[in-house]
Amino acid sequence: MNTIGKMGIHHLRKLNASNVPKDLIEKGQNRVIEASLTLIRERAKLKGELLRAMGGVVASASLLGVPLGHNSSFLQGPAFAPPRIREAIWCGSTNSTTEEGRDLNDPRVLTDVGDVPIQELRDCGVDDDRLMNIISESVKLVMEQEPLRPLVLGGDHSISFPVVRAVSEKLGGPVDILHLDAHPDIYHSFEGNKYSHASSFARIMEGGYARRLLQVGIRSITKEGREQGKRFGVEQYEMRTFSRDRHLLENLKLGEGVKGVYISVDVDCLDPAFAPGVSHIEPGGLSFRDVLNILQNLKGDVVAGDVVEFNPQRDTVDGMTAMVAAKLVRELTAKISK
Repeated sequence: MNTIGKMGIHHLRKLNASNVPKDLIEKGQNRVIEASLTLIRERAKLKGELLRAMGGVVASASLLGVPLGHNSSFLQGPAFAPPRIREAIWCGSTNSTTEEGRDLNDPRVLTDVGDVPIQELRDCGVDDDRLMNIISESVKLVMEQEPLRPLVLGGDHSISFPVVRAVSEKLGGPVDILHLDAHPDIYHSFEGNKYSHASSFARIMEGGYARRLLQVGIRSITKEGREQGKRFGVEQYEMRTFSRDRHLLENLKLGEGVKGVYISVDVDCLDPAFAPGVSHIEPGGLSFRDVLNILQNLKGDVVAGDVVEFNPQRDTVDGMTAMVAAKLVRELTAKISK
């Protein structure tokens, strides 16, 4: 665990060592949690009121940052990703229109409710059980404000569990998930951490939050990854057979009979030639156009999504991967907003 990952735990230990009463610590944590949720609640309420007043919007993507990196098994840099992605979205080096013609400057297409203050919560000693609940609650607060639909900026992939859980619980049933990644992230408890970024989809499937889970771009998978995939009935599409599977994957139809479709994009699904700024560099991945073809041709009601595992600390060529992540966000926005 790096310095960032140790900060919250270290601070709590200092309080305990000073014999600060536990109930006093808990009351302080509760105040910080409530303040954090209030900020998300009021931002979402403001954006929702604006869109309802404008009218004519069925669904609008709303950015929610979750700058969490301490559940990474290698590097914690994804904690710094949300502001870098936002900067790239609005940097001015390209126009604000998606390939399908949606203008991101239009609040009916894209809004932003800010970040869950992960580090501030951890500085108060909030543990991962409560932190995952706070993330879920933040997502639900966004969803309460029609027509907002959450588009979450990670952070490491551990955030997908509380986000998908919130979406499923709020909608009242499971969703179909399209998961683009070099790794299946379905270990039972990677390195003893049930909330590891390598275990997020095990938690999702155990909870019954997904009916179908399609994992695309896989090229780093262990025996346990395959066994867990079989256990949960996961449809795993590995890169070694991508040429054979391409037509199917570029003509997906998901979400019928369930509450909608959730899309989770780990930036390392892409070959590192397209996205070098990731913690786990796995050659032999998808091209950017492969990913866009899959996303743009997908048929289904996309109710939420995330873009995760961009690591600004490993980015190169003047923010190249930040721009890649930003375009992924743009194209997911086009799938969500109606």
